[in-house]
Amino acid sequence: MSETVLKKLSKPMIVLATLIWGSTFFILKDTLDDVDLMFLLAFRFTLAAGILALVFWNHWKVMDLRYLWQGTMLGVLLAAAYTVQNYGLMDTTPGKNAFFTAVYCVIVPFLYWAVDKLRPNRWNVLAALLCVAGIGFVSWDGGLSLTVGDLLTLLSGFIYACHILAVAKFSQGRDIFILTVLQFATTGLCCWVSTIFITHGIPVGGLPQRAWWVLFYLAIAATAVALLFQNIGQKYTDPSSAALLLSLEAPFGVAFSVLFASEQPSSLMYLGFFLIFLAVVCSETQFKFLRRK
Repeated sequence: MSETVLKKLSKPMIVLATLIWGSTFFILKDTLDDVDLMFLLAFRFTLAAGILALVFWNHWKVMDLRYLWQGTMLGVLLAAAYTVQNYGLMDTTPGKNAFFTAVYCVIVPFLYWAVDKLRPNRWNVLAALLCVAGIGFVSWDGGLSLTVGDLLTLLSGFIYACHILAVAKFSQGRDIFILTVLQFATTGLCCWVSTIFITHGIPVGGLPQRAWWVLFYLAIAATAVALLFQNIGQKYTDPSSAALLLSLEAPFGVAFSVLFASEQPSSLMYLGFFLIFLAVVCSETQFKFLRRK
């Protein structure tokens, strides 16, 4: 696929990735009762790395030490973000977890400013604030109080912001497919180490058939496809816009829960959806269609 086509598809790819991730919330609801979290992550990323390594085997000729250390750094950041977020979820509600993780859409423009001296404009700031407010309404569960889980989730939001910025930096002029494979392999390795030496969570057998279906769906659709789409999309999208588009995962997650898990949406959820949509419009158009030329 040519660079021109990838550029045109970059933002739709990010949105499609968030749609796939949104579908995983209700699917995972009962799976973690049967499968250890770190084993799930290890299986998911290892299988995804193997699939992409075979699909893009002809790209390996560009492999060098720079690819290796960049892919390793991306993988460590991704493993840290997933792990911290999921352990935070154990001591907070799913809604608050989604809300606090979403702080990355506010952090990214300012982190990008600190690293590249590119100051965010007022539309970046307004879009980020609208987005966080929208996710807050979508995720609101009737109260707000900080627990250890909330603090861990906030930390995961910062790590996700670092990961988004690192992908933007490392992908320039590089083969994004090789970087993605190396990233997945590193994430899988980190999770295997945790599974074997910390949680002792490798199942020797007895996983229900439904759990295996979920594991394969997560590995193929939510990782090999969705995270690859994210990386490709980020290569051709500025970090602030990418962070905002990635935050669509939260409303998609609620939408799937409403459709397939009998969750009842509230008026606050609808308000949240509107604010997130408004944030995307603000980021992408800066409301130029409302202003006189």
